[in-house]
Amino acid sequence: MENKIKAHDLLKKMLTIRLIEEELAERYKEQEMRCPMHLCIGQEGIAVGVCENLKNTDKMFSNHRAHGHYLAKGGDAKALVAEIYGRETGCCAGRGGSMHLIDLSVGFMGATPIVGGTVPLAVGASWASKLKKTEDVTVIFFGDGCFEEGVVHESMNFAALHKLPVIFVCENNNYSVYTKRDERQPQRPIWKIADAHGLNAHHGNGNNIEEVIQISESVISKARKGIPGFIEFSTYRWREHCGPNYDDELLYRSDEEIKQGHKACPIQNHINKNKINIQEVNRLKMEINKNINSIVVHALQSKKPDQKTAGDLVYA
Repeated sequence: MENKIKAHDLLKKMLTIRLIEEELAERYKEQEMRCPMHLCIGQEGIAVGVCENLKNTDKMFSNHRAHGHYLAKGGDAKALVAEIYGRETGCCAGRGGSMHLIDLSVGFMGATPIVGGTVPLAVGASWASKLKKTEDVTVIFFGDGCFEEGVVHESMNFAALHKLPVIFVCENNNYSVYTKRDERQPQRPIWKIADAHGLNAHHGNGNNIEEVIQISESVISKARKGIPGFIEFSTYRWREHCGPNYDDELLYRSDEEIKQGHKACPIQNHINKNKINIQEVNRLKMEINKNINSIVVHALQSKKPDQKTAGDLVYA
């Protein structure tokens, strides 16, 4: 019975991320959201799986594709949607948009669009935890394209040297915008480079949430004891790099690749593995969509930042 409840809870969390993003994608054409938006549809299993092993006081940093990380860590969904709509009730008071998210109440320390920009910040936060002698860990999410940034390797070196309670999570969807990884990087596993830096490095299937939970549980528990970790999770991005649509017409991904990517859906895999019946799935979807509708209404009814104070709290 306990396993069934757990499976139901994981499904609800992944579906919540998926359905919120699908609603945002559908409404984007209304021209009320005036910020770029990077969706994580197809990658939900990683965010939810990793967060299953985190405490509220553990810290998390993210990147431009941050919706799933924010929600999985427990970030306020109303504040997320309102932020994307540019409203004062947003998590950055409507000034940051999709790529600038924060909810300190649950340890979500921030997301920024600069590739690699939050990686050293996460390492700094983990160093602070060590100096304060807490048992908190810091998790940083980034994509395979970020692995080509020098600051990532500098940060891994620093973390290994000082034995910091930090976990680097690389969501490898095989693309940096429209360019495949094998056109950008030599043929070697990303996680093995992290291993060479001296980190407790692993690889896993990001579309299998049970595997994500199992690997991250081990790595996070060791990080609490001063053994910094690195996990490369393979996954697949369904939508275009930036925006609400599919971009199959650009032909940088073959039809067969897209078909296999969708077939690897972490949500459907979880449903199949745990034999969750379609009636229960549909009931959950109805429940979540009802809540999403109220969240959107709240955003649309919220005020936009006053033009006279729009520059307040903006530092760059």
